[in-house]
Amino acid sequence: MPAAYRTLFYLLFALSGFSALVYESIWSHYVKLFLGHAAYAQTLVIAIFMGGMAIGSWFASALSTRRGNLLRLYALAEGGIGVCALLFHQIFDHVTRFSHGVIMAHISSPSAAYAFKWLLSALLILPQSILIGLPFPLMSAAIIRLFPQRPGKVLSLLYFANSLGAAIGVLASGFLLVAALGLPGTICTAGIINIVLAIIVWRLASGAYGNAVGMPEMAPGAPTSRGGWYRPLLVASLITGSASFIYEIGWIRMLSLVLGSSTHAFELMLSAFILGLAGGALWIQHLIDRIAAPVRFLVVMQIVMGVFALVTLPVYGNTFTVMHWLLQNLDRTDAGYHLFNLGSHTMALAVMLPATFCAGSTLPLITFTLMKEGHGEKSIGVVYAANTVGAIIGVCFAIHLGMPLLGLKGLIICGGGVDIALGVALLWLSRERRSARLVPALVTVACAGAVVITALVVHLDPYRMASGVYRRTGILEPDLYNILYHRDGKTATVSLALGRSGTLSIRTNGKPDASINMNPSRDATPDEATMVLSAVIPMALNPRAQTVANIGFGSGLTAHTLLGNPRLSRVDTVEIEPGMVEAARNFGPHVDRVYSDKRSVIHIDDAKTFFSTHRANKYDIIVSEPSNPWVSGVGGLFSEEFYRTVTANLAPNGLFVQWLQLYELDAELVASVLKALSATFTDYVAYAPNDADLLLVARNGGPVGDLVTSICGLPEISRALHWVRIDNVQDLEIRRIGTRETLARLVAGYAVRPNSDYYPVLDLRAARSRFLNTSAVELQLLSHDPLPATEMLTGWAPTGD
Repeated sequence: MPAAYRTLFYLLFALSGFSALVYESIWSHYVKLFLGHAAYAQTLVIAIFMGGMAIGSWFASALSTRRGNLLRLYALAEGGIGVCALLFHQIFDHVTRFSHGVIMAHISSPSAAYAFKWLLSALLILPQSILIGLPFPLMSAAIIRLFPQRPGKVLSLLYFANSLGAAIGVLASGFLLVAALGLPGTICTAGIINIVLAIIVWRLASGAYGNAVGMPEMAPGAPTSRGGWYRPLLVASLITGSASFIYEIGWIRMLSLVLGSSTHAFELMLSAFILGLAGGALWIQHLIDRIAAPVRFLVVMQIVMGVFALVTLPVYGNTFTVMHWLLQNLDRTDAGYHLFNLGSHTMALAVMLPATFCAGSTLPLITFTLMKEGHGEKSIGVVYAANTVGAIIGVCFAIHLGMPLLGLKGLIICGGGVDIALGVALLWLSRERRSARLVPALVTVACAGAVVITALVVHLDPYRMASGVYRRTGILEPDLYNILYHRDGKTATVSLALGRSGTLSIRTNGKPDASINMNPSRDATPDEATMVLSAVIPMALNPRAQTVANIGFGSGLTAHTLLGNPRLSRVDTVEIEPGMVEAARNFGPHVDRVYSDKRSVIHIDDAKTFFSTHRANKYDIIVSEPSNPWVSGVGGLFSEEFYRTVTANLAPNGLFVQWLQLYELDAELVASVLKALSATFTDYVAYAPNDADLLLVARNGGPVGDLVTSICGLPEISRALHWVRIDNVQDLEIRRIGTRETLARLVAGYAVRPNSDYYPVLDLRAARSRFLNTSAVELQLLSHDPLPATEMLTGWAPTGD
């Protein structure tokens, strides 16, 4: 085969990797829309995807030795992936709508509802995931048949090409395709790529190159049993796959505290991780066929990889200083934003590259070792499947056990220790003489010492981790702040920082989500005004309300204020991260009712999942207080689809309240939220609780109505309002910005589409607004216009009752 054809196959396989990572990213978006963003849902998405790939790889390993023309099988697999992709959006949309509207309404048990959603999610993506597991073993075996002289190089270069394509696919999907085409267009684009690949490879397979003679299952003179290194190396593939994904989960959380927890930051981190794998595969291809003792070489790579993983901890501590310097020196322009992303990617590479570089060499090395030992091309798929199963184990462990129990530092040390222990075990197994114990013993002691020293010496500074340096806030200083709480939870790292002035803020991944002034001699914080009014305004608009759902725990002040109304019979608070509920106890008497009042029920769940599985619950008021829209996943709580979901849980004449931050957003993005809200609710009214936030109160089936004074007469409510400098209902009315009617005319002037799960305007663009430090506070100027603009456009005038 001419070298040009071999290069062509590498390029084609890079495109296959490109599309595969597009699918992983987009399917995660889709399935999370159905399952929710809770930690167990994220784990399930990865498990289905990776599990399907493992099944496909195992099947390909069994199939390849029985077929002569593997390129045709590869083409069929790529074609099948492409056809499934073209059909996926319509199938997903119809099936999930039917499930929410018909099936879920008849499932009374939350456990049964979750089981149904998990099963349906598996059925939606498992077939395609199995097909995605086929190409690597099939292409690798086919090219090795054509180039049997250097099988190690072929394996390494294919792994490199596939990984490089995947790294590019992550960035292209997140930064270009979804923004231009939305989720449906992006997945169709990937499908078209697969179909084109199928056609090209089928044509090539029809020629002389596709009819190459298959490799024998065993090399001449090789053992016919599965002895030797077969089982140990399959176990090694599984273990190192687990360790690698423990690193990935740990590094992504670590770097989220430096780079921010936006979707684009996640994509930059994932791309850096995969680029490291590609670099390792490219490097090993020069050596692999000349390595005389591949198992000994693998021992070195495993130990070095584990040590590099441990080294990421002290390196990580310096990234906060680099990010702070970067933001101090970058202009707030589009060019500056591009440099910010480039710098973020560079920092992710600095942390991940050394260890992932080693990881990228291990899979080709293990496969090559088994093939060299005589286990044939079947070992390609089997090793790949074992590695993928290990990845599933690593993800499940890291999210559900490692992160909550060990914390970030402990999780990374655990992953590094696993890889080091694997290398040491292989060293002991690879001794040529059983009496040769000195070198393995010395290595064992040295490795154990490295792990212990890292655990004892390396310290992750909670002040840096709570700083939110990606928002230009600098690094918290111990003489100005006191960290009262710090915990690495399943979904976020939660901190409590008490400032010298007495302001206590609760932070997720370094970003303050709520703050309360604990010093009674000082004024309330702007956040307190928003949290109190998020509770009081809807109660003043719906004084007969009895049941309330509150999305997002925050400090707990909103739920605490709601419970100050004795007319309410139940307040359900939905929070995804248990650490938030635990940390907020430190706000003490400011929020004590949410913990002590029997009417208060706290649900640890994702909001979408909670409402879809509690359709029988009808609420007079639903308050949504999510974090900023640039936080990954939060944009879905401002979407058309979410607003349609919550309306099913609103009682007749019920009110929906949306807290929307105007800072770090531009007016166009606010318009996309208002358009999404208008598509679902017949009326809404906007209030300004402070100078930087907006409260949107919406109702279906009629006007929102007027505020009534009776709610202000309740003792606990009156006390809460007085603390935020509101003494009567007129003080509330003056904060009224406009209505659906008046704001719709303003919003219509923006060409932006409504924020949607399938076209996630906020998720894609809010991170840029955060960097540019844009603001939409000019929308509040409507209430300060010297002309009575609101009254003239709507006929509304303030009332006293």
